[in-house]
Amino acid sequence: MADEISFDDFLKVDIRVGRITRAEPFPEARKPAIKLWIDFGAEIGEKKSSAQITVHYSPETLTGRLVMAVVNFPPRQIGPVRSEVLVLGVSDENGNIVLLAPDKDVPLGARMH
Repeated sequence: MADEISFDDFLKVDIRVGRITRAEPFPEARKPAIKLWIDFGAEIGEKKSSAQITVHYSPETLTGRLVMAVVNFPPRQIGPVRSEVLVLGVSDENGNIVLLAPDKDVPLGARMH
């Protein structure tokens, strides 16, 4: 378990729901990954990311999916891709990432509480 944080620390992390609008293979990545374009609604807009999710997902299965992502980290250069958000997931029993998503349709850009 990680170190204990305050509620104010938690509020600093801005986690929002977005919809994947486009997904492409990312063959230039050191580890297998997929490039993602995610729509977070009018307030935030579309952001780009990459994710090491190739064991459970292919680009063709991702378009239209809802995902959760941290939207207030500074952008990070990952090879030729400028990652603007951190898409969230959990590890399965083999350490492969499974995406986190709401189980109901919610407005794009809705903040996690």
